[in-house]
Amino acid sequence: MAVSANRLELLQIADAVAREKAIDRSIVITAMEDAIAKAARSRYGSETDVHADINAKTGELRLSRHLLVVEHVENPASQISLEDARRHNPAAQIGDTIADALPPLEYGRIAAQSAKQVIVQKVREAERDRQYQEYKDRIGDVVNGIVKRVEYGNVVVDLGRGEAIVRRDEMLPREVFRNGDRIRAYIYDVRREARGPQIFLSRTHPQFMAKLFAQEVPEIYDSIVEVKAVARDPGSRAKIAVISRDSSVDPVGACVGMRGSRVQAVVNELQGEKIDIIPWSPDIATFVVNALAPAEVAKVVLDEERERIEVVVPDQQLSLAIGRRGQNVRLASQLTGWDIDILTEQEESERRQAEFENRTRMFMDALNVDEVVGQLLASEGFTSVEELAFVDEKEIASIEGFDADTAQELQTRARDYLARIEAEFDAKRRELGVEDALKEVPGVTSRMLVAFGENGVKSVEDLAGCATDEVSGWSERKDGETVRHPGILDGFELTREDAEAIIMQARVKAGWVDAADLAPPPEAEPAPATEVQG
Repeated sequence: MAVSANRLELLQIADAVAREKAIDRSIVITAMEDAIAKAARSRYGSETDVHADINAKTGELRLSRHLLVVEHVENPASQISLEDARRHNPAAQIGDTIADALPPLEYGRIAAQSAKQVIVQKVREAERDRQYQEYKDRIGDVVNGIVKRVEYGNVVVDLGRGEAIVRRDEMLPREVFRNGDRIRAYIYDVRREARGPQIFLSRTHPQFMAKLFAQEVPEIYDSIVEVKAVARDPGSRAKIAVISRDSSVDPVGACVGMRGSRVQAVVNELQGEKIDIIPWSPDIATFVVNALAPAEVAKVVLDEERERIEVVVPDQQLSLAIGRRGQNVRLASQLTGWDIDILTEQEESERRQAEFENRTRMFMDALNVDEVVGQLLASEGFTSVEELAFVDEKEIASIEGFDADTAQELQTRARDYLARIEAEFDAKRRELGVEDALKEVPGVTSRMLVAFGENGVKSVEDLAGCATDEVSGWSERKDGETVRHPGILDGFELTREDAEAIIMQARVKAGWVDAADLAPPPEAEPAPATEVQG
């Protein structure tokens, strides 16, 4: 390789490499300049600052060395005196750089090989950067490729302008690919790594199914029908929730297609994965009932605070609602984002009977009444002694078999019982060393004081320093299940907002914050669960 070689040859090489690697021609020319300069330094010395310049239009190559203008020259290879510099440029000053032209030279085999390595490295880096820039904004797209090779169960896919990988755990069970097979997958991540950008594909990702439906269903592509949620047990079964923005378009029918042609195309791509297409509803109770299809639901009970829903089904529908190995209820839970408990009508009846008997026993013990009175109070919907103590007396007197005197006597006994319990809690609180000042924090009850004392919170400052999660507890989703982490007041049925308000009141009392910045203190009574008949 000689500097005096055909000028057009350099440009032809640059054009060919740029086309083959799909990178900018200027990047290739810059790589050539760096390579030639590196090879020239092997001739003129490593300390010499050699630069190569290739004219992008003519292919003319010029070599030069850059010399720093200094007052006293210490290294002639990289420095030049002011006097000598002014022979090249009369306006030169200390600190300027002078470009001194170098004559063309012949490259030896080793220098040429070194130059080739530089070009290959620069081009490879440019190719990697181009690939990253091209695919980093395509996360969420479905791509088609050809299997290039299989390594330890992972499939390397040629996308034409890049390589991607489908890891074994991102493929459907029992799915086998061989070299040359066509594959369709979902881009879920693109990352820069030491060996270049890594494009990660998945065939098990829930959104892969959503994108497949978008390709098969024009109404989804045109945003008339929207996919709201997807839950998959890859290779086995899936549920997809859809809603239509046009009342004249049936979202489920649009996804199924004529004689099931549209959904069947998706099923075939997913190796026979069974798909339930479900109408989405903003009403969570309706949505859960739809999600549990094909099982019939008799009734649902919502606990909105804990995002938990209790579903009652006919006895003969239990196995269908749960599904094989819990698959149906698990997918319904993933689809809705709520925990679902399934009971048969018989189980619910038995539980209600047990709750009734427990409330009856509670009223008998607290009010010192016989079983008939306890049952009457429980059957009228009273759930606690507190509720009985402070309800309007006329409401108790209106119960069949009761009169005003009975109502007054029951409320007196209820209040005496609460006073006795309050005294016991107060004594326990003092025994635990909880300060009286903590009792004055709005929203805090005597029972809470005992719980605080048992958990080492004994002063206003202790409570003020607590985190909300520490007091109320918190929940997190793990493997599709909600895991509950109990707090100090777990079991008091306070919301997170209630716990936060109590802590803020403690901070006001401790002088940490201004009372004007606070919302009103929380109510002590929890919100009841909502029951919906099916």
